[in-house]
Amino acid sequence: MVALSRSTAIRVTVARLVSAVIHDNESLDTALRQALLSQQKGSARDDAALIQEMAYGTLRWSPQLEAVAGELLERPLKPKDHDVHVLLLVGLYQLMHMRLKPYAAVTETVAAAEGLGKPWCKGLINACLRAFLRDRESLLNKLEHHPASATNHPLWLLTQIQQAWPEHWQAIVNANNERPPMTLRVNLLRNSREAYLRTLHDASLSATVVEQTDCGLTLDQPVPVTVLPQFAQGSVSVQDAGAQLAAPLLQLKPSQRALDACAAPGGKLCHMLERCPRTDIVALEKDPARIALIEENLARLQLHATVVVGDAANPNSWWDDQQFDCILADVPCSTTGVVRRHPDIKVRRNTDDLRRLTAIQSNIIEGLWPLVRSGGKLLYVTCSILAAENEGQMSTFLARHADAATVALSLPVGIPRKLGIQLLPGQQGMDGFYYACLQKK
Repeated sequence: MVALSRSTAIRVTVARLVSAVIHDNESLDTALRQALLSQQKGSARDDAALIQEMAYGTLRWSPQLEAVAGELLERPLKPKDHDVHVLLLVGLYQLMHMRLKPYAAVTETVAAAEGLGKPWCKGLINACLRAFLRDRESLLNKLEHHPASATNHPLWLLTQIQQAWPEHWQAIVNANNERPPMTLRVNLLRNSREAYLRTLHDASLSATVVEQTDCGLTLDQPVPVTVLPQFAQGSVSVQDAGAQLAAPLLQLKPSQRALDACAAPGGKLCHMLERCPRTDIVALEKDPARIALIEENLARLQLHATVVVGDAANPNSWWDDQQFDCILADVPCSTTGVVRRHPDIKVRRNTDDLRRLTAIQSNIIEGLWPLVRSGGKLLYVTCSILAAENEGQMSTFLARHADAATVALSLPVGIPRKLGIQLLPGQQGMDGFYYACLQKK
């Protein structure tokens, strides 16, 4: 086999992991983690950064890149050559969105065909990429007339956003195409936000205060967590500012018993404990493989919760019959509010997923409601911007339960709805979240 240069090997890795996402429906986070683990030990941090940039970028711009590829290919490639098709997308991403010398991007991408074990496609990749460089302006002008490529959103998602937010859809799709900020949550058990801001400054890292939270800081430029001062010691965590609004809404007290019903990876759970460390909190997670993520976060922050494997929709398998004063139900959803942070949503989700997820959400809140004591609260949270998962769920639930009432929420950001509050992607730099609170009469 021909020895590959490091830069060529990087493109092979990206093509394989993006192919796993698009064609095997693997999550980008999982595929990226596996790809980086398989890299040679001692590889430079720059290699990992470039792999991440190309993988995230190719998926973020995949509707546009697919449209361009469709114009360049005389006929679609065979299904068995989906990795070749993805390699073409990776090459187009470099030419369209990265500050690389075109000849270098073309040369290394063409060479990556060897690493895929398909040297026959080198001529095809080379011809397509060079045709794009030659006809770039006319190709892009042509694609401006097609909604999917013009907005860089698959049609099913674009339609959902336009129907849900007719006055805001353009701002939403623009935000979805941006790179997300890196926002930190300062652990106020350890130090103040102002003190940690000075610590960042001393480490030559610039950040701004998130005024809508009491512990949020947004870095001017994202960095690996290993670069963050005192990260390993638990002084700070990475968490979007919109997600930082959940714990304050719970208004926890030390004497209370609380449940985080869908706890992994543990960001909101740990924030709850940072705000009220003596609260008795049960952290529930259905997927045993994700329990380690919760435990890692608790250990790093030196916090304690009772971690349980179980299904929130089926409490009989794990509940000890002691009701909770407060339940956080951060339920599985379409994740349409965090597309900029998880661009694989554009290729992994569809309308069938929406129907499936709304059923799961309904089952979860139905299963959890008997666990709420009289006078207790359930905070319903999604990272969706679609009414069927948000206001629709709350409206349907209230119609079924005479013992449930909504609690008015006050947030410094978001759009008040008839039931709950909706944060849209990009508002005050935050991800899209929905919050609603139910109280048992």
